[in-house]
Amino acid sequence: MPIRSVLLGFGLASALVHVASYIMIMAALDRRGYKTNMLLARLYFGRYLKAYKEATVKETGKPGLLYRICILAILLTLVFVVAAVLSPKG
Repeated sequence: MPIRSVLLGFGLASALVHVASYIMIMAALDRRGYKTNMLLARLYFGRYLKAYKEATVKETGKPGLLYRICILAILLTLVFVVAAVLSPKG
């Protein structure tokens, strides 16, 4: 199996983790009384992420676990996809 396929597979897996964590962040904001809109989620990504971080910092003193998972997953996706693009075809 070529390395490019493996890297793209890891990239896809981390992208799915990112989407799942973002949906859970939106659900957590809804439970806290912050209205979210699923149809405009992509447009308001930064706003919802910032609101979640502020809410969890206010409650516990540090950003929530979902915030860190979401950021790490999107960074890993970027790294894996760039590595797949730069890897040899063989």
